Amino acid sequence: MGSMASLADIDRLLRRATDAGEIPGVVAVAGTSREMIYQGAFGKRDLSKPQPMTADSVFWLTSFTKAVTSVAAMQLVEQGRLSLDGPIARVVPDLAEPLVLEGFEADGSPKLRRAKGAITLRQLLTHTAGFCYDVLNRDMATYLERTGTPPVVTCTNAALRVPIMSDPGTRFQYGISIDWVGKAIEAVSGQRLDVYFRDNILTPLGMNDTAFKISDAMRSRLVCMHSRGPDGSLMPIPYELAQEPEVHLGGSGLYGTAQDYLAFTRMILNKGRGNGRRVLKPETVDLMSRNHIGDLLVTRFTSAIPAFVNDLDLHPDVPKKWGLGFMINEAQTPEGRSAGSLAWVGTANTYYWIDPARDVAGVILMQLLPFADPDCLDVFAAFERSIYATLDARSHAA
Repeated sequence: MGSMASLADIDRLLRRATDAGEIPGVVAVAGTSREMIYQGAFGKRDLSKPQPMTADSVFWLTSFTKAVTSVAAMQLVEQGRLSLDGPIARVVPDLAEPLVLEGFEADGSPKLRRAKGAITLRQLLTHTAGFCYDVLNRDMATYLERTGTPPVVTCTNAALRVPIMSDPGTRFQYGISIDWVGKAIEAVSGQRLDVYFRDNILTPLGMNDTAFKISDAMRSRLVCMHSRGPDGSLMPIPYELAQEPEVHLGGSGLYGTAQDYLAFTRMILNKGRGNGRRVLKPETVDLMSRNHIGDLLVTRFTSAIPAFVNDLDLHPDVPKKWGLGFMINEAQTPEGRSAGSLAWVGTANTYYWIDPARDVAGVILMQLLPFADPDCLDVFAAFERSIYATLDARSHAA
């Protein structure tokens, strides 16, 4: 009975959070390498409309896109078409002579110097190339303002043409580097990123509800973005990425369902196989799952634009590294996630983790800003704890 009780507990906890108005709606799924173990949908897609949330609801996946882009890049590394440590400028000439932003002159103009060293694919995949996000870096927010550079969510080439904040390889700094990885994939494959993803990852894995462009079928199940007011109230807001973008953002452009993304995480648990298809070699998955930032650490995120993101320190007492596409926790987390697990998050309060040691992965999707909403983080932590409780109950029963 133990495991059944735990699954009912998850339903209760998610229903309670939506009924109490803490979150608008949620879809949560979890599975092992062999089977789906939990799926639930609660609340509403849009608080201003009657339709309930459903398991097949479509969300803006934001930074979940990064792992997919990383897998695409590693497919091309396997084929010898991209190199992890050669200068990436060989395939993306725009990155040939990066400039470092060192503050601003008295007249407000940016102070720039030439970077020491060339940018590599490994650095782009590990957020050590020097690129940042304006929402996490006040100097970059100022740079965009003073130079009239559009923000990355405009999906324009101009948005990517920004200086780096530190010399390549010298610090972990989360930002637009995976959008540049998307450019590298396009350059060597000769395909636009949406087509490359579809042909080499999404269709093979049966992820037919995941795309940069929201199809009519997807739109009928699309979840509305919500914003949390200073008083805690939630309201629906119009928010959608360009549907005919100049740049498909490899860092944040995908829309999709929880079930589809669980299929992606289970492919990682299965060492590169999913839906009866192999998309990566087992040794590539092992390589992606290891620390690639040496002594550097993934540090706390400090908001520069509070309407978009809150400050966040994920598992503050656990040292965190970065693999080729994922954050890696080096010790067990309070929720029960094993050391060496892979995980990441998305701006609209989407969260996933992949725990190879326990053979489990989970995905929980909400749709509200700002990122790292305390109620969303609480719901995610409670969901994850309950999944581990379910696994524990199963192993005792067995």
